[in-house]
Amino acid sequence: MSSDTWLVVGLGNPGPGYAGNRHNVGQMVLDLLASRMSGRFTSSKAQAVTLEGRLGIGGPRLVLAKPLTYMNITGGPVSALARFHDIAPDHVVAVHDEIDIPFNTLKLKLGGGEGGHNGLRDISKALGTKDYHRVRVGVGRPPGRQDAADFVLKDFGTVEKKELPFLLDDAADAVELLIRDGLLEAQQKFHPTK
Repeated sequence: MSSDTWLVVGLGNPGPGYAGNRHNVGQMVLDLLASRMSGRFTSSKAQAVTLEGRLGIGGPRLVLAKPLTYMNITGGPVSALARFHDIAPDHVVAVHDEIDIPFNTLKLKLGGGEGGHNGLRDISKALGTKDYHRVRVGVGRPPGRQDAADFVLKDFGTVEKKELPFLLDDAADAVELLIRDGLLEAQQKFHPTK
């Protein structure tokens, strides 16, 4: 397995109707990472659009991927890309929405449970392990008794949209720091202190 190559996957649903949804925040982060690399996504055979490049001059090789499947069946494209590029699960980073942490908050981890996130559950099943990195982008809990599935399939609110560019920028920075300096460094920078 290649130790210099990382697969960074932005989770979401395909199509313009979902583009602004909370559930698609992972793909929004990938768009920002692609612009930082001055690249464009192109179609791949793995039911995803991808962009290959390096993290800075001489840095680790990155494969950015946005699956073209719906969130709940993301595992197939992720495992196909990992196999094709010879990337071990511990060099896979899933960037995704997280309702269990407040909006405008990031948390990073390696492995662990999926917390009811069907996209992560499908990736774990397809990779045969839960031991891949996650950049969890907080979208907050649904208000009142609103169903969580309905909440994540709605666009960010007006106030949230004002803060969203900063959250996306922090999430992209967190991905880069995780890959460049390791999980502990990224956690120390981005996890809120009590």
